[in-house]
Amino acid sequence: MSEQILQACIELVDDAKQGCADLVFKEVCLEILSRASHVLTERQYKQLVVYTSERMKEKMSFELRQEFALNK
Repeated sequence: MSEQILQACIELVDDAKQGCADLVFKEVCLEILSRASHVLTERQYKQLVVYTSERMKEKMSFELRQEFALNK
């Protein structure tokens, strides 16, 4: 059951990444992580934290590239 919850959390992070501005995306991720800490095992929670932080880095990198392209 907790594997399904982990997968659902990952999907929520992915959906938020696609549909939110950077600040909103980060806020949504923090909320997901906060709630997930109560239902996932410690190992799964750490896995979700790593996954989420990687997605946050991707989001920032993409936006920075867009900003640089617009400034050229």
